[in-house]
Amino acid sequence: MRLLATIIRVLFGFAIACLVAGVATVAFVVTPGDVAALPADVRPELLGNAGVLSLLAATHSAIFAFPFALIAIAFGEWLRIRSWIFYSVVGILIAMGGFFAVSYFEVAGQPTIVNNYAIRAFFTAGFFGGLAYWLVAGRGAGGRHGDHSADAGKAADAEKAATAAGEDADAGATEAKRDEPSADDKLAGAAT
Repeated sequence: MRLLATIIRVLFGFAIACLVAGVATVAFVVTPGDVAALPADVRPELLGNAGVLSLLAATHSAIFAFPFALIAIAFGEWLRIRSWIFYSVVGILIAMGGFFAVSYFEVAGQPTIVNNYAIRAFFTAGFFGGLAYWLVAGRGAGGRHGDHSADAGKAADAEKAATAAGEDADAGATEAKRDEPSADDKLAGAAT
């Protein structure tokens, strides 16, 4: 049952991450400033078109990202990685891989995608996609058993307690030896 819940959580997180990446990508094409500058009667149509474009971009992102995300998600689940930084960096790496794939297959003589604006768009889409995955699914990586840092903290506390108990026992034994007469004192007492 927990395996099924994990699979559903991961797939839902991946779908949300792709939707967020699609919206971030379209926000570089139809900027919020462009939308705000339009007359109020034209905005709904433009926003509707941007929504459809976002869904198309999300689908494209999902198709490219799935095998890479599957590896990263499996790794994160296995090691119970719950850091937003991990998922954001993975999102950025996957997005930049997509950027390099698109630029590699460009046709000579056609306009190129290699420019700062496109790089920022891919970078931003990857960052927010990874962050969205973490918010929805990555924070629960590895199940309900807690994370490794909590387990490590409990082990360290137990070790400190055992060490402290050992030191207390050693200190008690030392005090007992001090109160006990030495061999020389015993001999001197026996001679008198």
